[in-house]
Amino acid sequence: MNLLEEKLATGVTIKNILFATDFSQVSESALPYLTALSLRYGSTVHIAHVLPNATLLRPGAPDPAVFGSIYEDAHSSAREKMQALSLRLRGYPHKTYVRHGKVSEVVRELIHDHEIDLMVLGTHGRTGLGRLIMGSIAEELFRQTCCPVLTIGPGVPASTQVLDSRHHPQLPPMQVKFRQILYATDLRPDAMRAGLYAISLAREFQAQLSLLHVIDGFGDDLHQHPGPIEAALRKLEELVPDREVFRHRPEFIAEFGDPAEIILQRAGDYEADLILLGARPVFGRLASVTHLGHSITHRVVVGANCPVLTLRS
Repeated sequence: MNLLEEKLATGVTIKNILFATDFSQVSESALPYLTALSLRYGSTVHIAHVLPNATLLRPGAPDPAVFGSIYEDAHSSAREKMQALSLRLRGYPHKTYVRHGKVSEVVRELIHDHEIDLMVLGTHGRTGLGRLIMGSIAEELFRQTCCPVLTIGPGVPASTQVLDSRHHPQLPPMQVKFRQILYATDLRPDAMRAGLYAISLAREFQAQLSLLHVIDGFGDDLHQHPGPIEAALRKLEELVPDREVFRHRPEFIAEFGDPAEIILQRAGDYEADLILLGARPVFGRLASVTHLGHSITHRVVVGANCPVLTLRS
């Protein structure tokens, strides 16, 4: 058994899930996926809320006593909301954390300390100062976090399932059913990790796996450039050396166009239940990537009508 086959045979294990929440309706949208994955994989859920430091809550306030009062009020409110959320998740193994500091730094500490296998979060896809889990912070997390991140964007339909269904004799727990998985890749050598994850998920859920590569930059002269399409298809096929292990034979797609637009179009065409992307790590200022939300990953998360799973290359 070679190294690739060994990795594929191991499959995906999710023992610990980190749920980063700001207690908003946006975060609420991620709960059904969080609980369903916890049930399927027998995972412990780690629920984290991060408060900014007191100086960020009210910049410019001169009196240290004011800082202390704001700090205590915010902490007490967060603890109450966390207790209410913990009660709703009483049927699932879970732990809760209310921390102070920069969101990305606290999240990285939790991932390291608790050996997190997957992070789940909801995002409205906008930028601004009103929320802790927002477009820019969500992108910072999945670009700087070493573990996979499942993001529930604003276009994902709200689930009609209820968390208490686990304890109701006539309501079976919600099950995540990834019947159609779309893996979009730029075919960089460091994208193999995301490819292995997509293959393992397709095997676990017996899903139809579609592998997509989008070539940008040829404008209206597509008919004059058949070579890149053929080369891309060969590389995509090389990512899946053994196709007999799948219930459904994988599909390979290579197209010219705008990557984010094509990914969303194909996800809609195939009625994808999950989009999987490789996210490149950020070197230098994150703002150069997230500026105005123009990155491919940001556009896909905001525009998709299914969850998006990102893995840092």
